[in-house]
Amino acid sequence: MTTSQTTQLAPEQILRAADYVELVWQEQGSQQDRAALAAFHADGPELARLIGKFGALLLTDYLTVVPDEHADCESAYVAGKLVAVASRYLKRWCLAGGGAEAAWVAAGFLIECMQEVDQVHQFLADVRGDAYAGRPAATA
Repeated sequence: MTTSQTTQLAPEQILRAADYVELVWQEQGSQQDRAALAAFHADGPELARLIGKFGALLLTDYLTVVPDEHADCESAYVAGKLVAVASRYLKRWCLAGGGAEAAWVAAGFLIECMQEVDQVHQFLADVRGDAYAGRPAATA
């Protein structure tokens, strides 16, 4: 795992971003979930920037792990380049002045990626470093 992306986000930012993505994933949640989403969305531009950085972190460090024995393969090189482009595009898109709508769409993209490799809640719990207890780790 690389550390260049990891150092760009503080642990609290990772928790906040993971909680937001999880709330978007739950979408049809309770009144409490909808209130938490509204609180996140009130901070639209900052939320979009955070989700862009978090998405780049997930794509680079978590969602595209190539086993060490295949790191020198051509396919690993190509996959790495595709991930770099997707990460850069997502980050640039979210940093380009987008607000809550950009964050929502970016979260949806990340959820689609996570669903390909794992259960979303378990994946986010692993990223946060907590044991999933049925609720996001932090509140907005």
